Amino acid sequence: MIRYRHYKGGVYELVCEAVLEADHTPVMVYRGADGAVWVRPRDDFFDTVMVDGASMPRFSSMPSAPRG
Repeated sequence: MIRYRHYKGGVYELVCEAVLEADHTPVMVYRGADGAVWVRPRDDFFDTVMVDGASMPRFSSMPSAPRG
């Protein structure tokens, strides 16, 4: 499972990409550490945000844990 860190610090697992039925918007489905499932438009998920005058990704991919 691919994990992402939100710019505010939360860690989320990407569940899947999907398509919103109403208007065919690509969306990202992701789950928080508390088990809550969220949906955000794909463009927003991979967009940048301004924090203290600096531009940063809304979500940053995290390295995968070693398997073994």
